[in-house]
Amino acid sequence: MKHKIRFLPDEVTIEVEDGANLLQEAMLAGVHINASCGGAGVCGKCQVIIESGDLDSPRTDKIGAKEYGEGYRQACKAWVKGDVVIRVPVESQMDSRALNRARPSPNAAALAKEIGVETLVETGKFDPPYVKKLVRMSPPEAGDNVSDLTRLINGLRQQHDLHKLAPDFRFIKQLPQVSREGHFELAVTLAYEPTHFEGQNPSDIALTYVQSGDHIGANYGLAVDVGTTTVFVQLLNLEDGEVLDTLGDFNRQLSFGEDVISRIVYSAKEGGLAKMQGLITQTINGLVDRICKRKKIDKEDISMVTAAGNTTMTQLLLGVDPKYIRLAPYVPTANYYPPIRAAEIGLDLGEHVRLNVFPAVSSYVGGDIVSGILAAGVYREPELTLFIDFGTNGEIVVGNQDWMACAACSAGPAFEGGGVKFGMRAAAGAIEDFAINPKTLEPMILTVDMQKPKGIAGSGLINTVAGLFEMGVIDETGRFERNLATDRVREGEDGWEYVLSRAEETQIGRDIVLTEVDIDNLMRAKAAMYAGYQTLLEGVGLNMKSLERVVIAGGFGRHINLEKSVMIGLLPELPLEKFIYVGNASLIGARLASLSNTLRRECMDILAKMTGFELSEVPAYMDYYVASQFLPHTRRECFPGVLERVGQTRRLIEAAEPA
Repeated sequence: MKHKIRFLPDEVTIEVEDGANLLQEAMLAGVHINASCGGAGVCGKCQVIIESGDLDSPRTDKIGAKEYGEGYRQACKAWVKGDVVIRVPVESQMDSRALNRARPSPNAAALAKEIGVETLVETGKFDPPYVKKLVRMSPPEAGDNVSDLTRLINGLRQQHDLHKLAPDFRFIKQLPQVSREGHFELAVTLAYEPTHFEGQNPSDIALTYVQSGDHIGANYGLAVDVGTTTVFVQLLNLEDGEVLDTLGDFNRQLSFGEDVISRIVYSAKEGGLAKMQGLITQTINGLVDRICKRKKIDKEDISMVTAAGNTTMTQLLLGVDPKYIRLAPYVPTANYYPPIRAAEIGLDLGEHVRLNVFPAVSSYVGGDIVSGILAAGVYREPELTLFIDFGTNGEIVVGNQDWMACAACSAGPAFEGGGVKFGMRAAAGAIEDFAINPKTLEPMILTVDMQKPKGIAGSGLINTVAGLFEMGVIDETGRFERNLATDRVREGEDGWEYVLSRAEETQIGRDIVLTEVDIDNLMRAKAAMYAGYQTLLEGVGLNMKSLERVVIAGGFGRHINLEKSVMIGLLPELPLEKFIYVGNASLIGARLASLSNTLRRECMDILAKMTGFELSEVPAYMDYYVASQFLPHTRRECFPGVLERVGQTRRLIEAAEPA
């Protein structure tokens, strides 16, 4: 027996078998429903509303009795038993527009100068791996019947002083037809590699592609940040280093889980690895198509792709089984990979386009961090630097031009809204900033794009918890004070909570609240990160006071408020001028490697300087982790300024209260 499902607001109607799972069918139909846990039923993000018809779907602990009566269901726990009309509410939809908002950081101008193409040119490091040369030759005739290839190689020698040329077989196959189509005027793409991140320059220059006519100036590269949550593609002009466009979107693998472990587990299922690879290549292909259309670029003029991702994402992109990354002793398949043809893994690019991926340090410190260190320049500066890339698997590096130690912290998804009742990513309507009236305890909130609230972004979570803590609404353990003169603090279905926005003020028609469970999830995430800093520093005989610079990278990093992050103990208490935000360092590093063989080789120097720590095997890490699960920390000497400020604020509030 078959039934029809109509999805709103997408207006997609499909026919399914009796008993089909709603989330699986939505995925097959291309209807996106947030599903952070991969369909395990533990995140509660895949809520939908029944407009008509019915589903076999019991109430779960993620849906209140009131919402269940209004037709809310968890899509992963819903099975079709008849025709049904389903509405995907705004809080379950995924909005990628916020990813492409321009939001320069205070350090953006200085950073752009430091790592821009002008600096590469000034320092002699602008030497892109792929260049195009125009060759004009006389056509063969009686008395001049040398081969097409010899004719071309002689032309390159005579017109461009190029020697030791090595054509690949595909190039030779193309040559006779293309030569005659262009009347022996050809644009030849040459690879001055190493295309991969190991070894020295080869003695030969590879001839990789030939086009008829004058295509000089049309030589492009793609830098790709393959993130667990988001994917960014940057289009580069390899002739002058100009960034022509940048686009981002959510990684289509998200429907199978927010973290790499969920995806490794899924990839082990029959057909799972091919599915994971297909989803990430679909994401990249979609971005490349959009970016080429926007800039009116012919994809045939793209010569190369440089990609940076964590170890798991790199192996999934390449179709390499990541199973042993999650099994002790946590071994990646390889630390570096040779270049491959992009089309071989499903990228919709010409057969001549080579893909190069950044090398990885270990199973959980991947090429995205090597790329980030390249971008931030940690490996060539004398200052002792703490480099932080926030995320579900937060990576950290401590070091300078002489040495570096690195590790990954399993922080969980709280920074991106996971594990939070009304958590969401930084999309339109997400609460991202918060202040509280010290007398009335009424909130003032700001949302992304100044729209009605529909959830809480990770930055909003940090800012709200910091504000509530400073004003004494929550204590050091993250528990609400029970006897406050406000109805904003109340006991709800999931325990005590603070009402950030009342139902009539929201997009979702429900109160948006922050619960003690939400606060606890944030405290565990920030504890994992802070304990990681401490463990790495102690491992090399240093401490927080030794740090001369803190570099914050990643998409989440651009949203965080430094003062409030220090207040809850997520960042160390240091003078704010020591903090630098570098943006998407992984993408910046991929761009630099696309424009410079010199920097590409320096990546191997970075790798040689890095020592990886497995935090789970360091006994002190768990002690630091437990000690960090307070606001801001159990050790008062770690945050003396925060505690002094909190004390002053609370004393002022008490002094202002009527006797």
